[in-house]
Amino acid sequence: MKLSPDKKLDVREVLKDLDSYRPRRKGWAWRKKIENNRIGPFVYKDTSESLIHSVPLPAATYFDNIDPQSDVVITTEIASGRFEDDLRRMRMAAWHGADHIMVIRTIGQSHIDGLIEGTPEGVGGIPISRKQIRATRKALDAIEDEIGRPINFHSYVSGVAGPEIAVLFAEEGVNGAHQDPQYNVLYRNINMHRSFVDAAEAKKIMADAAILQLDGAHNANATAKQAWKVTPELFVQHAINTAYSNAAGMPNDLIALSTVPPTAPPAPKMHYDLPYAVALRELFAGYKFRAQQNTRYMESDTMETTITHVLDTLISRMTSADIQSTITPDEGRNIPWHYNNVAGVNTARQTLMGLDGLMEQVELKQDGPLREDVRVLKERAVLFLEEILNEGGYYTTVENGQFVDQGYFPERKGDGIVRDPQGGDCADTVISRKVDYGAPVCSHFGNNSYAQNNNKPCEAYGGCTLCDPSKIQYIDELDEQDNVEKRLEQPIADRVAGLIRPEVEKHGDSIACVTLFVPESPKVAEAAALEMAKRMNLRNPEVISRRVMHPAEGSVFEIKGILDVAVNVEILQIPAMEALLSDEAIEAWVRPRDIHIVAATVGEDEHSVGLHEILDIKHGGIEKYGFHCHNLGTSVAIERLLDVAEETNARAILISTIVTHADVHKQHMLHLHESAKQRGMRERLVLVAGGAQVTEQLARQCGLDAGFGHGTTGRDVGSFLVRILREKWPG
Repeated sequence: MKLSPDKKLDVREVLKDLDSYRPRRKGWAWRKKIENNRIGPFVYKDTSESLIHSVPLPAATYFDNIDPQSDVVITTEIASGRFEDDLRRMRMAAWHGADHIMVIRTIGQSHIDGLIEGTPEGVGGIPISRKQIRATRKALDAIEDEIGRPINFHSYVSGVAGPEIAVLFAEEGVNGAHQDPQYNVLYRNINMHRSFVDAAEAKKIMADAAILQLDGAHNANATAKQAWKVTPELFVQHAINTAYSNAAGMPNDLIALSTVPPTAPPAPKMHYDLPYAVALRELFAGYKFRAQQNTRYMESDTMETTITHVLDTLISRMTSADIQSTITPDEGRNIPWHYNNVAGVNTARQTLMGLDGLMEQVELKQDGPLREDVRVLKERAVLFLEEILNEGGYYTTVENGQFVDQGYFPERKGDGIVRDPQGGDCADTVISRKVDYGAPVCSHFGNNSYAQNNNKPCEAYGGCTLCDPSKIQYIDELDEQDNVEKRLEQPIADRVAGLIRPEVEKHGDSIACVTLFVPESPKVAEAAALEMAKRMNLRNPEVISRRVMHPAEGSVFEIKGILDVAVNVEILQIPAMEALLSDEAIEAWVRPRDIHIVAATVGEDEHSVGLHEILDIKHGGIEKYGFHCHNLGTSVAIERLLDVAEETNARAILISTIVTHADVHKQHMLHLHESAKQRGMRERLVLVAGGAQVTEQLARQCGLDAGFGHGTTGRDVGSFLVRILREKWPG
């Protein structure tokens, strides 16, 4: 299957011949770091190979559209609930730099005790059936080819069916997975014995398939009332899982510690989070680190969350990270929206690229409060481990409620998570292994009577499914109603009919989002905002974020609702885009003709950067084509522009107008047109305006020949001037 950048991903093509699909690669892929990497005008210290296709960061328009890629893997977490919609999200995220695609699970899936067949949406979004996984991996193969970089697909090997899922993942080319028996015990109340026995088998399978393992210790940050106080316990959880993983046969380079900075502003974040990050990396040197952004403190809006995530990523760059996990800014309030997946990825890559080479310029102090805080954290963690040994081991410690207790060890609050070693889901389900037990399969933990003289246990049977994929039983759909083919019927019908609906969660879900500022007290303002949304014809409006500007002056609300509108492509009036002339063609026409241009920022506007970008040769402006540009500066009167145009026999006047209070930008454009008419100069002049709020339509309504908005380049203006000047003065 091959993708084309100008065409949508065809889910039907992905689903075709899945019964015979085989993953073309297995195991985890890291980015290849390139030091002293020259990209455009810059030399980078912490980058990897560039992509074939991508969407650069917005500011890249000022830097020749370069799109450097950081040296660390970047994660995005996807959870639409429909794997077929997830594929499109994955493609978008990959174009923005994500190469670790996770799919979020639900609590309920932890307790499913076997593999799922068919594609019921109600499973909660995680691809757990073979069909879902194959379709995802097949689509990612094509997306890899499109962007030019391996993409790691990730899910969860935990819960009651952990070993079975590990086999499924090894067979189907899943590259990374969460696996931590403590996650089962503490956060899902699955029996301790069952969790650890299952984990040994699952970890062995993952190790043989080179599946990168992430642990779950960071969940203590999410569940503790005072997360910054449980940091010594996090080290203990990491230590238990890494030691157990090693014992099961997993090498260090396949073990990634999942770590989350525990605080967010207004807490003094760096004071608490940086020592924690330093201590963690020193205690667990030799393992991989997955730095996850904080999700716990999402309360208001995406801006608030993004600022915290920038600080989280700063800590990653100041210490180390092999994987920078991103969280959608809206994860705490609804199903993550696809454009917020991209926003999360862009937050990480924008921060990482902005911090490129940081640690060549600064260093962490090796004396003073930082080093003392690091020492204290390590000491408390070691004492906690000693206490576990003295009390009789991990099971006893959990039974006594010592984990996720809010005290700063050795302080105790008596509010930790308590689990009975003999209780929980699947209690009494561990069966003692007989002496002559045998498993004619590979990647099996423990003694195996089928393995003799270092041969494969499955040799006598002609290979197990891990060695011979042709033996895998592929089952397609079991539910006649809840399956991917049924869910695709409406999207396909819309596509055939040329209908377009808005969406953010699932294909064509018609969800729209509006932002409203209401100048009243918070409760009155919220009620008014919802009523306003209803009058915009949004069904079931719901406030998804609110921020008080002032308790008496007003609040700003983000509201989502259903915009039940389908637009037919055939009725859309899409303006024809005239192709730009090449640099060579523009210059060839301009050079012999001695064309003068007069330009300025008009009125009382002091902004000049945008105009310099259009004019100055050093910024790639139109001077490079041979235009003689007379830049009169800022706060220039319209009459002054016309005076200079007359003196220089200019062919065009370019005005920049950024300030828009009281529609002053419109007044300037109208004034320019009318004044040029009154002087009898209008017919011989080309009049152009530019500015953030200027549009082509608005400029023409005001009598000008063209308007250019945000993102305009010198080539855009130069191409337009040559075309219109050729019409006015051919030859």
